[in-house]
Amino acid sequence: MKFKIVAALLATAFAMPASADVLIDNVTGITMDEEGQVKRFEALVIDDDGRIAQILSRGQERPRTDYREEGEGRVMIPGMIDAHAHVMGLGFGALTLDLSDTNSLEEALQKIRVFAAENEARPWILGRGWNQEKWGLGRFPTAAELDSAVSDRPVYLQRVDGHAGWANTLALQAAGITDSTKAPSGGRIEKLSDGKTPSGIFVDAAEELMNAAIPAPRPNERDLAFVEAQKVLHRHGITAVADMGTTIEDWQAYRRAGDKGSLTLRIMSYAAGIDEATLIAGANPSPWLYNDKLRLNGVKLYLDGALGSRGAWLKAPYADDPGNTGLPLMAPAQLRNILVRSAQGGFQPAVHAIGDAANAEALNAITEIADSFPQDLRWRIEHAQIVDPTDLQKFAQDGIIASMQPVHQTSDMFMAEARMGENRLQGAYAWNTILGLGGRLVFGSDAPVESPDPFAGLAVAITRSNAAGEPFGGWRPTERVTREQALAGFTSEAAYAGFAEGRFGRLLPGERADFVLINTDPLLAAPEEIRSTKVLETWVGGRKVYDAD
Repeated sequence: MKFKIVAALLATAFAMPASADVLIDNVTGITMDEEGQVKRFEALVIDDDGRIAQILSRGQERPRTDYREEGEGRVMIPGMIDAHAHVMGLGFGALTLDLSDTNSLEEALQKIRVFAAENEARPWILGRGWNQEKWGLGRFPTAAELDSAVSDRPVYLQRVDGHAGWANTLALQAAGITDSTKAPSGGRIEKLSDGKTPSGIFVDAAEELMNAAIPAPRPNERDLAFVEAQKVLHRHGITAVADMGTTIEDWQAYRRAGDKGSLTLRIMSYAAGIDEATLIAGANPSPWLYNDKLRLNGVKLYLDGALGSRGAWLKAPYADDPGNTGLPLMAPAQLRNILVRSAQGGFQPAVHAIGDAANAEALNAITEIADSFPQDLRWRIEHAQIVDPTDLQKFAQDGIIASMQPVHQTSDMFMAEARMGENRLQGAYAWNTILGLGGRLVFGSDAPVESPDPFAGLAVAITRSNAAGEPFGGWRPTERVTREQALAGFTSEAAYAGFAEGRFGRLLPGERADFVLINTDPLLAAPEEIRSTKVLETWVGGRKVYDAD
């Protein structure tokens, strides 16, 4: 009897068409229409190609389809798009030591000890996520302190912002770091109180000295990390990502997944420099590959560091470090040269700028160059955290996109006050002002610097408050955006910023059927409910890639 049942099931399975249209009915659907207005619906039809064939409102007759999925009244929104993340960094972060949840140096050292003991076969202990500001340390940690946790093999741990690293003594020796080692341009080797002994901390470009000594991951390790990254992102309802700083090795991992049919994430890629872009794609951006799942769009450039490691480039010295204005990572001529080379090839420039001096330099350079390239390049500035108010109107010129990360505001707000002083923050995280001046705004997470959870980002965008509701009423609350603007920043506007409009980002006929089913209506729920949103299902191209059950 069992054999007959199994045989019947197999026969049914093989009789099913390879492609079929699907009706997903009885949902509380939300999307943006062509004019950017909210559109609500109750059902959608997915065609054989994984695209949306119809959007159906209340009372409309349901067509006959091969399959029907019952939505049970759950909320359906477009697949969330993270407009700035580091896909492989997120994947490797899932496989290495994560210190982002530690609240003191002692807690971090104990976690490092445990991880090393549980991973005896690893020749290096690698990880990220430490934050001396969160620890209340008042200084950077040292190699000697790291030695107290692990002294039998090299250890190298990146700071939470990815702009500084912490090495133990064996790692310093492996990299050949001595008292006479000079930091490269755009980097800093922190010293002990004697002014000459390396402390174990490497800031911005100085990290290259350590990275050169760390064994590169093998292709199979990269493939495993990418599998983990896709899982994490889909679990958070993310269907597409702008991958910032893609290397040729990263690109090959994505291509291997695409060739095997296991690429479920849409990746809008920004190469780690113009030379890497031409190595990956040739003279021009790549075409869309694997049914709109992969494209090399442009080039990621670093103009400065981060506030946490005092590498962000400021117009005036840090309030808590007089004499230090941060680390410009490019000379003006070098920045313009790379922007011109990128634009000549049609590569979309995405410039990392955090400090007010870096943002001014990036905005001025783009303004000087843009008229020479009439094609639609959609110039991007990544982070745009601290901007001189006199420079904010420049975002509206030449269609410059402000690619920002809402959770950075709540993570950094008190530190920013200490770093900058209250009177220099008028243009800090100025989302509403940029929109009001006619600029374009897109949202992301900068994962793994922050959690990739887009619903935490939505809650911050509309409140300017953290998970504890601090500060009451929001930090510089006039810079809040509306719920609709926040949702667009994580969907339709993020697609536009990656040259993907019309392909995905909205639930409209002809676009890819990328959506998530959730338990909360983000346009109606309280901020704390949005923050605790549960992703029930994630679909990419009409195929379910995550199911909470």
